[in-house]
Amino acid sequence: MVKIKLVRHGAKKSPFYKIVATDSRYANDGKALERLGYFNPVARGQEERININVDGINAWVAKGAQVTDRVKKLMKEAAKAA
Repeated sequence: MVKIKLVRHGAKKSPFYKIVATDSRYANDGKALERLGYFNPVARGQEERININVDGINAWVAKGAQVTDRVKKLMKEAAKAA
């Protein structure tokens, strides 16, 4: 089953998350089928906090992918900001 979820990157105490479509059997830091955006919770100043490819996510959902709860919340937040 394909899931759209967050994968943590970044240094210690400086998280950065990529939003990816991946097979649920892979490890959290394993191979991703497609990168669909990112989330930077510690963005400051002019840095962009959320960047999501909504069309890409909708395409994966049409193919049967499941979106995690946190990614759904981020999509709503990005829609409000736009």
